[in-house]
Amino acid sequence: MENVSMVLNTQDYVLLGLKEMEQLQYFYSVVALVVYIITIFLCTLIVYVVRTEQSLHEPMYIFICNLVGNVMLGSSAFLPKLAIDLLSGCATISLAGCMIQGFCFQSFASVEILTFTIMAFDRYLAVGFPLRYHSLMTNKKALQSLAIIWFVLLISGLVALLLVVRLTLCGNTIKNVFCEIVSLIMLACGSTVIDVAFGTTWTLVFYIGSISIVVYCYIQTFLVCLKISMEASQKAIHTLVTHIITYTSFLAATVFVTFRHKINGGSLPTVIHIIISIGGMMVSITVNPLIYGIRTEALRKKVIQTLTL
Repeated sequence: MENVSMVLNTQDYVLLGLKEMEQLQYFYSVVALVVYIITIFLCTLIVYVVRTEQSLHEPMYIFICNLVGNVMLGSSAFLPKLAIDLLSGCATISLAGCMIQGFCFQSFASVEILTFTIMAFDRYLAVGFPLRYHSLMTNKKALQSLAIIWFVLLISGLVALLLVVRLTLCGNTIKNVFCEIVSLIMLACGSTVIDVAFGTTWTLVFYIGSISIVVYCYIQTFLVCLKISMEASQKAIHTLVTHIITYTSFLAATVFVTFRHKINGGSLPTVIHIIISIGGMMVSITVNPLIYGIRTEALRKKVIQTLTL
């Protein structure tokens, strides 16, 4: 068994989700390419506008740039390969490719959620302490906080990969159109206690910590809005609603994708895995550039101005 397992560890893995999509493979590939091109264009445009417009050099727009930059990472790890695989009829991925893709997805989701979390805190400071805000949250502090987020999540992602490397894998089929670290853990024929313990602990601390901070900041910000002028209150609530829409939609999509293996003992049909995974990813990579590009007034005006030049 060990010899067989070692062979399986080095061979390609079959993405059953791609096989399920073969009947309309050209249609799906075109959709994937169109969504990818539009997403990259919008994200690049937002980053360019924030980078070149001096009036947008504020912490909130730095965080928005990080969000859309992260969207470019997540979409690049998913959509181009999906389109190419569908066009070529290839439904396999190497172990190295699977681990890289899994690492990218884990990093993408984690960075997104933590950035939303720090944005909630940033808005709380801006509304609750307007006179001290520019000393409490400077551009330098914003960049430092993002650097810490990326560093911590890089380390946690590497730990997760190292735990997977030590496993002996006894299968080569994955019920999805892309790879995740949990997909590889599901193929292990040995003990996965350490992997499951690390993954479960990290996920619970991560989600509970993020939700607790965001909810607290939302409540405090809303209470402050009740005390300030109508004009200032409307502006603050508009920003708050934008943040709530993006955070809750991304969080819901991420939770569904993350915990779908737990549903019904992990025996869900492949088509359900496809719907949950692709639906979750599409929500994750399209909501941010669309919502922030439309609902953030100052950014929207500069984007329109740039496009009409």
